[in-house]
Amino acid sequence: MTDVAPLTGPGQRPVGPGRGPTRKAPRVVVAAGLALALAAGIGYAAELGPFDPGPAIPDPEATKQARAFLADWEAGHMSRAAALTSRPEQAERVLNSFTAGLDISGPKLTPGAVTAGEDGAVTVAFTAKMPVTELGTWTYSSAVPLRKQDDGTWKVEWALSLVHPKLSATEKFRLEREDTAGPEVNDRDGNALSSEKYPSLGPLLPQMAGGVRGGPRGAVRLVDRATGKVKATEASFGKKSDRPADRPVATTLDATWQAAAEKALAAETDGKDAALVALRIDDGEVLAVANSPSSGFNRAVSGTYAPGSTWKIVTTSALLLKDAVAPGDVVDCPKYLTVGKRFQNVETSEHRGATFRKDFTTSCNTAFISLRDKVGDEELGDVAGKYFGVGQKWRVGIPSYDGSVPTPRDQTEKAASMIGQGRVQANPLIMASVTATAVSGTFHQPTLTSGGKDTTRTTPLPREIVTQLRELTRATVTDGTASILADLPGGVGAKTGTAEVSEDAPNNGWFVAHRGNVAVACVVEKGVTGGASAGPVVRSLLGAVPDDPS
Repeated sequence: MTDVAPLTGPGQRPVGPGRGPTRKAPRVVVAAGLALALAAGIGYAAELGPFDPGPAIPDPEATKQARAFLADWEAGHMSRAAALTSRPEQAERVLNSFTAGLDISGPKLTPGAVTAGEDGAVTVAFTAKMPVTELGTWTYSSAVPLRKQDDGTWKVEWALSLVHPKLSATEKFRLEREDTAGPEVNDRDGNALSSEKYPSLGPLLPQMAGGVRGGPRGAVRLVDRATGKVKATEASFGKKSDRPADRPVATTLDATWQAAAEKALAAETDGKDAALVALRIDDGEVLAVANSPSSGFNRAVSGTYAPGSTWKIVTTSALLLKDAVAPGDVVDCPKYLTVGKRFQNVETSEHRGATFRKDFTTSCNTAFISLRDKVGDEELGDVAGKYFGVGQKWRVGIPSYDGSVPTPRDQTEKAASMIGQGRVQANPLIMASVTATAVSGTFHQPTLTSGGKDTTRTTPLPREIVTQLRELTRATVTDGTASILADLPGGVGAKTGTAEVSEDAPNNGWFVAHRGNVAVACVVEKGVTGGASAGPVVRSLLGAVPDDPS
């Protein structure tokens, strides 16, 4: 039970009778005056016309200050946010106490309507979405009051009610968690899974249990500061399970594969952030999901990365589906190709007069970019969604990011999309699934637990396309950039990838592979090249587990 207890201190011009010699003149003036008065009355009634000053127009500088305050609060820069207020010390203390005491991380504060009061004050409404760790998101509305200072600047007029309308000198919030022992989580063969034995599963076990059982439960209560009495419940999280408490949760994971994946990441990544997923090709069941570091963010399933040249599996599928190229066609591979910006191959390699098969196995960026006019602007995204399920809603059993392939905004971005750059985003789960679909022809939604409804809709790849993709990935191992797997038995196929992050940071390294009924994908952040960084991880995994699970 955690308390959040910041404390605070407390008309018309008159018309003359006229001087004309006749009596009609005054009547005309009076009539005109009456008409004017009536018109004015109508104007007042409708709040229109020259006598209504209209609503005050908020000073844009006030809005700018409110937005800056919300942005700093959202980013966790409490001292900077507090400095924009009329009471910096109290503001910083309350903001820190509110956020830490309620286990809030990554708040989202969205500015809304702006109003100006008759006294010159400005109010900016906002919506707060407060993620409470391991429970859910608490959403509410509040407002930022601002007042102009003597020097002409604007300051946030600090008040507890700014943070939440019900936070006051007499009432505060308290986070209550229900102490529920999580159910046992087992692998596909009934072996118990624990974070002690499989560190990468530490953050995932509660999620996998929660997807089947009620999951963590708790509430944000409004309480009296003096007595601690609950006045109201502001947010409730989780639900009670109707399943027997002693019934273990079954997963698709394989303890042998999970252990090998953890070991491969620990041994082969030189301490770099990395992630790996292995899954069954015939049904999408996940055998292993591992992250390095093992605690914290699940980059294997929820990460958002440019997949680099591993995405050329999808690009190749789009080209083959249109009969725009054949593996034996000559598609030149120069060192550079300029499409708005200069693109190049890894280590500025070139293969003049190369066939498309050579371009694939050596991962030639310039050759693939040169074929961009063979596919429509939306076609790469359409193929990714229609055949590979990328971008559709997946129900894996834990929170997942399911990919994005936006329509390119210009030719430069289209060129980048052809090689898995630009705004194309994926993660190891997606790329393992892409590999499995490419070599089997059929997309199977990846799953970690049973019971998740599959709402995806895809079309199988034509058999001749699958045959060509299998031949190309196999040739990448025997004659191309994935030769690190060449000594492994089982007709292994693979594709390497190098993904540019920024001009200042080293590239991420990617590697996808398939053997028998298993597809694997690995990313190593700042790994420079896929073959040199992610390749050894996949080699270690496949070498340690020679037999596919039944």
